[in-house]
Amino acid sequence: MDPKVVEIARAIAAAGGRALLVGGYVRDRERGVDSKDRDVEVFGLDLPALEAVLGRFGEVIAVGRAFGVLQVKGLDFTTAARRRDLTINSMGLDPLTGELLDPHGGREDLRRRLLRATDPSHFSEDPLRGLRVAQFAARFEMAVDPGLARLCSALDLSELSAERVFEEWKKLLGKGVRPSLGLEFLRETGLLRFTPELASLPGVAQDPEWHPEGDCWVHNQLVVDEAARLRDGGPDDLALMFGALLHDVGKPPTTVVENGRVRSPAHDVRGVALAEAFLERMRAPHELVGAVAALVEHHLAPALFVKQASTAKAYRRLARKLGAAGASVELLVRVARADHFGRTTDEALARRFPAGDEFLARARELTIERQPPRDAVLGRHLIARGLAPGPSFGAILERCREIQDETGWTDPERILQRALGS
Repeated sequence: MDPKVVEIARAIAAAGGRALLVGGYVRDRERGVDSKDRDVEVFGLDLPALEAVLGRFGEVIAVGRAFGVLQVKGLDFTTAARRRDLTINSMGLDPLTGELLDPHGGREDLRRRLLRATDPSHFSEDPLRGLRVAQFAARFEMAVDPGLARLCSALDLSELSAERVFEEWKKLLGKGVRPSLGLEFLRETGLLRFTPELASLPGVAQDPEWHPEGDCWVHNQLVVDEAARLRDGGPDDLALMFGALLHDVGKPPTTVVENGRVRSPAHDVRGVALAEAFLERMRAPHELVGAVAALVEHHLAPALFVKQASTAKAYRRLARKLGAAGASVELLVRVARADHFGRTTDEALARRFPAGDEFLARARELTIERQPPRDAVLGRHLIARGLAPGPSFGAILERCREIQDETGWTDPERILQRALGS
């Protein structure tokens, strides 16, 4: 138990109130998992009285006074007026006695792996709860009570702020053990309609030779779960997950049947604008949008480069494009690996991706798997040659870059000699 919580709880008790740890901390404690959440609900004191008690421990910050949330020393305190969404989040733990208060059966629902509404009459007060149910289903691999699913079906997510929506998607994809469970919940409840790029995937046919698992939705569900297995806790995890989620959003508008074969020509290129629209609607960070767009555009590259025996120049140019977008060859291979394993071909079922392995090995030989080549020739080299800065600089530097990518040279003078013909 956090000593700070115990100390403040004692002060609240001395003032005639009672403090209970609630929400994620209690839920995760019952699951045997460490939690960083420290939310405290206070009974028996009104907001001014609570603020007076908390003021003894440091600066009190009102985090949305209209909602009765006060913060001190990184802890959130509310009066007991707040209504909680799910039974698993409605348990309370007395930090002074260790007593668990569970009036809504949250512990049993955890045991049954079932998500239920704490109070159906108040659940729909915040439409964001539809997305919260989805991310909890994905994170904890829990089923959704039919009554709760009906409540969620009636929610209107369009009135939510973009920032709140993005936070829930980050949790679904970044923390979800099986993101497909959350996505399937959104589809079954009709909430997927608020993300048209994903809502268009179900029912879109794929060539059974390459995708015996089924349509685009079935494939995408397998891919996001495979991508979750490839997260490493690093800064690229969100780009990996959104890249996997959106890698085939270009298929619905491009899929055709020709001579009995299902094809989706240029779906990688078409998917870029759709992926950007999905993320920009949630006001995702610019850096994430750029990286995901690049991953969607080039997700076929590992297999194609190996099939076409692409040159070192092509590898270096691809690394430059990815690097400029905030992605890397190594990250691209992770997305491609999730794409490859997210099917039911013999190779995928055997967990084999030889093209991806060969592609990554070649990138490592060229030392570009994490970073693009550094430009050997810079503006200062041109100035040293007596060239005056001006519009021609850009063209010369681009020519030097092409020579470097083609030859692998790193000596500025050697590259400049070819570029300038002297």
